[in-house]
Amino acid sequence: MFKKSSKTTRLILLFGLGLILAVSLIFKDGLFRLAGLTPPTIPLYGEVMTGDFHHEISTTDAVAQAYFNQGFQLRYGFAKPEAIRSFQAAEKQDPDCAMCFWGEAWALGGYLNEPMTAEEAPKAYAAAQKALALVNTGTAEEQELIQAIALRYSPTFDPETQPERDAAYAQAMEKVAQRYPNDLDTMTLYGESLFLLEPRRGTRDLTNPKVQKLLNVFETVLERDIRHGGACHLYIHATEATDEPERAEPCAEYISDAIPGISHINHMPSHTWNEVGRWGDSVGANQHALQTDAKASQGDGLAVYHGHNLQMLLYTASMDGQSAIALQAAQDYATESGDISFQLLTLLRFGQFDAILGITQRPDAEMAGGLWDFAQGYSQLRKGNLELAQQSLKQLQASTDSAQTIFRQSAVKDLLAIVGGILEGEIKQEMGDLEGAITAQTAAVLVEDQLVYDEPEQLPFSARHWLGENLLKAERYPEAEQVYRDELNDHPLNGWSLMGLQKALLAQKQSSSEVEQDFQQSWARADLSIQASRL
Repeated sequence: MFKKSSKTTRLILLFGLGLILAVSLIFKDGLFRLAGLTPPTIPLYGEVMTGDFHHEISTTDAVAQAYFNQGFQLRYGFAKPEAIRSFQAAEKQDPDCAMCFWGEAWALGGYLNEPMTAEEAPKAYAAAQKALALVNTGTAEEQELIQAIALRYSPTFDPETQPERDAAYAQAMEKVAQRYPNDLDTMTLYGESLFLLEPRRGTRDLTNPKVQKLLNVFETVLERDIRHGGACHLYIHATEATDEPERAEPCAEYISDAIPGISHINHMPSHTWNEVGRWGDSVGANQHALQTDAKASQGDGLAVYHGHNLQMLLYTASMDGQSAIALQAAQDYATESGDISFQLLTLLRFGQFDAILGITQRPDAEMAGGLWDFAQGYSQLRKGNLELAQQSLKQLQASTDSAQTIFRQSAVKDLLAIVGGILEGEIKQEMGDLEGAITAQTAAVLVEDQLVYDEPEQLPFSARHWLGENLLKAERYPEAEQVYRDELNDHPLNGWSLMGLQKALLAQKQSSSEVEQDFQQSWARADLSIQASRL
């Protein structure tokens, strides 16, 4: 087990590091140069960014220890480049620190969102071999961790056989975790090793023994420390696509403070809040993340997945009825990425038809071009231009037939089929063919239900929001009620569906007081009034 310093020792260490940081800020790298040391390639950020975290290793160098702690937290937060540089700075401070090289090897490896690259592989192997060469300088647990990480890398990188090495690493980590169950970081590393053997996307079956084992490892850590940032981060990802995402709610309340200076960690609670219907909290989490992104240029934060933070914000604000926030996030994303797809969808969600028609240039990209056809056609329809809407639908259907690309985990063909079904249904409804409208939008719902789970979801609305309204128009009230209940099962407590459900219940002369209360609470932050589940 890793040695734990006494409270007094830690206070002295923190005071000394604080003094080093203060002088370094005044004299920049002068302190290191005066001491005859090479200035680090990354600063020591301190608790304000990386939280109160200490994982003691076999080194007598306080600065090396501090960089090791920092690297651990940054890697927990998916700030991979900065984590690598932190471990390398620790190595420079103490070239005989075996665990510092272990840290670099760990950080260079594949993680939940990205596999190890061909460029990273030889560096990871070299770091692991250096750790092995120094292995006898560490504790028994450190030696076992180093031996385990060495199994993960090969002198010749082959992505086809890397899963076999990852499996060998997980098996070794299981043995380490069994011998040191009180080391929460070792347990978290073991959980991560199991997670890397699982498919990243898609739903997780809670009856699957592998899923149960994975969740149990993280739950064991969180039972001991509900504020453990690394375990909570991975646990949120592991539970969000299950039938019980609420299992991560307790730790999600604390994770932002666990590693406060990494925007991805600030954003992480929203993965859980979305699944349990806490849309306002989800908006707040992503605003927090974007604030950290904004501070990154001053060195007061790390921007990790900035575009993802914007996408999640526009999605959650759309579900929450906060149009100003959603539209601004969509515009910012379009400006920074050059992709107007989400801007078009968000403008449509909130009925900004003049703004859509003002975007006159059709994008060349397959998905953006198809979504432009959809948004233009829908806007023309709402403006009373049926013929122009029909022309856009034909172009959209042609785009759908020819689509071959993938957006994240979904085929663009499927995404365009969904919005195409929405538009076709609205055109048919306008022409008095309600049954045809319902048929078209039911088909859209069927495609939507087959999409691979993703966060944020690919569209900031559901085809059921349109299908339900047309079922109401057709006076098929029980079917409309079921459509909205199904939608609320997917997206709990979102006001668009609650509005539709309330109308379906009233049409059947059933009590809707509970639904009305849910709607009032869910729409309390909205900046527009709605009378239907779509505009």
